[in-house]
Amino acid sequence: MIDDPVLRDDWHAVAWSSEITDKSPVSTRLLEERLVVWRNQDGVHVWKDLCVHRGSRLSAGRVQNNCLACPYHGWEYDSAGRCVLIPAHPDQPPPARASVTMYCATEAYGLVWACLGNPKRSLPLFPEWDDTSFRKVFTGPYLYRAHGPRVMENLLDVAHFPFVHAGYLGDPAKARIGDYEVDVSGDEIIAKDIPVWQPDPDGTGKPASVFYTYHVLRPLSLRFTKVQAAHRFSMLACVTPAGDAESLAWLILALNYAHDTPADELRRFQDEVSNQDIPVVEGQRPELLPLDLQAELHLRSDRAALAYRKWLKKIGLRYGTA
Repeated sequence: MIDDPVLRDDWHAVAWSSEITDKSPVSTRLLEERLVVWRNQDGVHVWKDLCVHRGSRLSAGRVQNNCLACPYHGWEYDSAGRCVLIPAHPDQPPPARASVTMYCATEAYGLVWACLGNPKRSLPLFPEWDDTSFRKVFTGPYLYRAHGPRVMENLLDVAHFPFVHAGYLGDPAKARIGDYEVDVSGDEIIAKDIPVWQPDPDGTGKPASVFYTYHVLRPLSLRFTKVQAAHRFSMLACVTPAGDAESLAWLILALNYAHDTPADELRRFQDEVSNQDIPVVEGQRPELLPLDLQAELHLRSDRAALAYRKWLKKIGLRYGTA
């Protein structure tokens, strides 16, 4: 497991809720720990993906009798993680040690969230989720073979739009980034009203001058709102540290307009944008995000990224930083 107390005691997205049925468990990874995510009548569960008998992966098993059954010898584990049946010895009460390692799990925003330690805070806030005037579109997860802080800083960086996302989120001929303010208030970073001109801000094909406001909510999660007149495009971005240099980005779009645009078109747009970002982020050097501000050059347009680096140093994040 990646040894970082800040991340171990935080919530991380590990699956789309819609993919976790009461039929088959799902395998995933968080902080290099192999996990099994499954559902029964008692809700959703996230456990260490390991049967205590002979070390088989429970994610290859099945849900039956309201339990998760191991694929190797059929041991059945109930919602409390206790083995309640050993098929080879059905009359023998399972030993007390026959219990799996369980982790905190919950559901919100169409995602399953897990914490491998003791959650220090509630889930990130996404105000648009309960606002019925916003349609929601799920995109990703997108795999980055890079550390989470590099992925997060890319999400915060608007100055790359005209070059990495030319024709969509920017135009090299209109690359100027206007001035903006950054406020660090308690456990949140807010970068307000960042002006950007975009040929196609959201996949609907209509150019506009927009204003971004970012809220960095956690070391590896943020939300932003992009405003153009009465149109509001919001996104919740959660970056899950699956492994040391392997991150998954789960993105939820929320729009209070374009209700007739097919969801698949909006997903294709986000797929294109994310697939443009991935090779850039994966190619950045050094791989670890430098928290020493003298290590790289910085400009006014980097204010949000600078605040993020200072904040990571303040909270003591180890993972993906140098």
